[in-house]
Amino acid sequence: MYTMKEICNLTGLSYETLKFYCNEGLIPDVKRDKNNYRVFDDYNLNWIKSLQCLKNCEMSIAEMKEYLAMCLEGTKSIPARKIMLEKKQAALRDRIKNLQAAIDYIDRKQNFYDEVLSGKVEYKSNLIRREI
Repeated sequence: MYTMKEICNLTGLSYETLKFYCNEGLIPDVKRDKNNYRVFDDYNLNWIKSLQCLKNCEMSIAEMKEYLAMCLEGTKSIPARKIMLEKKQAALRDRIKNLQAAIDYIDRKQNFYDEVLSGKVEYKSNLIRREI
């Protein structure tokens, strides 16, 4: 069994986030010790790690609750869970494309600035108009 602090150390979650997840019902079957402190088992730990992945997939709390509810239904909800994850995956792939385009832009600008600073090319701005 793990304490809240131990779970935080194992997962990197803040105490406040873990408490929030518990209070929101996102971690099912959390037990309490004789002093009424929350204690977690390996199943809870593995689920908390799954919650972190869902958060990284940009799932909202409502979506995480929906996903949890489907998981608790058992195998009959697997098709619906697959659809939900496929949608998140597609959105993440689009985000990766956009981020890669941003990185490519920065790479081009850095190369251009290096060439300007080294004297290889003349500086031309898309913002400053030149009078001819």
